Amino acid sequence: MSDQTAASMDTPRFNLTGQILIAMPAMQDPYFRKSVVLICNHDEDGAMGIILNHPLDLNAGDLFEQLQLSCDIPHQEQRPVYFGGPVQVERGFVLHSPATEFNTTLDLSEGLALTSSKDILEAASQDTAPHEMFIALGYAGWTAGQLENEIQENAWLNLLLADRSQLHKLVFKIASDDKLAWAMQQLGVDFATLSEVAGHA
Repeated sequence: MSDQTAASMDTPRFNLTGQILIAMPAMQDPYFRKSVVLICNHDEDGAMGIILNHPLDLNAGDLFEQLQLSCDIPHQEQRPVYFGGPVQVERGFVLHSPATEFNTTLDLSEGLALTSSKDILEAASQDTAPHEMFIALGYAGWTAGQLENEIQENAWLNLLLADRSQLHKLVFKIASDDKLAWAMQQLGVDFATLSEVAGHA
């Protein structure tokens, strides 16, 4: 890690909101091993994100049933559900585009939003939800300074994608099994060599 990078972490300007985290091979936490994470919010109080590549053995139809929502729309029922992180795993978090507002929606910019209220699933069951949706249970959370420390300790690589189309492709288009390799390609680094790479890109 360069002195310039380290210095930037000591200032409030170091903000990973909208960036991608890639877990280094040495990551032992089973929740985060080989994870690709979108950071949805990062400020002086901490950070929160959604893991993008850990599918669960569930689909949206299972959630509709649990929420007692009637749905006979196959393409909505068959949407996969992902493990978004170990915090509040009983709660749904939906990344979506366009950034339509629901009861509890965080605008992430780039035409992307995160909604954690039930009404977006109600909309999906009626086929009136946003066209692109990524449904997760739980989220990843870090306390103040924790994420910065983990990056300095080479637990993560961070990736700023070049444009909106790349971010939407990663979240909505690429298969979960391919997301890690695709993110690594954007860095020009082979996953097998990650242990030799500094924690910033």
